[in-house]
Amino acid sequence: MDGAGDGTVDVDGDGTVDVDGDGTVDVDGERGRFQRASLVNVLGNAAKIVVEGAAGLAFGSAALVADAAHSIADLVASIVVFVWGSRRYDEPDTSHPHGHQRIEPLTALFVGAVIVLLGGTLLYESARGLLFGTDVQFSWLLVGALAFAIVDMYLVYRYTDLVNADIGSTALAALAVDCRNDIYTSIAALVGVLGVLLEVPRLDPLAGAFVSGLVIYQGVEIARENVGYLVGAAPDVDQRAEIEERLRSHPAVNGIHDLAVYYDGTALEVEVHVEVDGDLTLREAHDVETVLMEDVGAIAGVGDVHVHLDPGGIGEWKESR
Repeated sequence: MDGAGDGTVDVDGDGTVDVDGDGTVDVDGERGRFQRASLVNVLGNAAKIVVEGAAGLAFGSAALVADAAHSIADLVASIVVFVWGSRRYDEPDTSHPHGHQRIEPLTALFVGAVIVLLGGTLLYESARGLLFGTDVQFSWLLVGALAFAIVDMYLVYRYTDLVNADIGSTALAALAVDCRNDIYTSIAALVGVLGVLLEVPRLDPLAGAFVSGLVIYQGVEIARENVGYLVGAAPDVDQRAEIEERLRSHPAVNGIHDLAVYYDGTALEVEVHVEVDGDLTLREAHDVETVLMEDVGAIAGVGDVHVHLDPGGIGEWKESR
């Protein structure tokens, strides 16, 4: 039995409800903010690559070249998010009847994979520098380039995080984490450059190796999270418990069974059988189902809700609670 025409409560795919306070979700507004934030990431990474790359190549700094090369991966990832990620806001169509929510974690997974691959390359180059030495020359221009990179990434991070506080995009969250980690990697590169000033040149490839390790870890974490979204992983225990409590709190509910909560893209899909009094009229049962779907659908992160009503005490063959 469907309580809302098609048996679902649509909550914008990412769990956000009533952005404007008027009962509707401002999809076009969200899409615009998403695209602006991802474009800022593209421009910020491009500027960082030019400044750090030029300085690193000019003075032979492995740490700066590694940090700039890391940003090449960030640039590719932010371009992919800018071009492809906003499709999460496309309406369902005949080829994607449940919407396009899974495109977002797919783009974030791409970000993670690119970061891991590049991190491995940078780690190899840093190891070569540690084994065979480097020919790096100190210049205050190296320090200036790193200072620019730190300020650049901080501003991009703050803007992306601010925009994403309302949107809740995993792709933008991945870009924001990447920007924040870029600040740490640039600080590590700065330590390497100062090591050259202090006549400890091996600090430069050592800093490059440290940067590479952070890059790989970051990529693995982003990929791991978004694989869960793509394969329909279960949410954490607290989220499931909140959904159960919301269902059981309705006075007409005698019990629930076959509760399935899993990710469909970045939104939670909820399927449940609810036991009610078998003597309810069809209209009364319909009203109960509608309220349950709306209550559960209002929980943060929940997308579609499917409720099947069963008359209590009929001895369903499925697990009962």
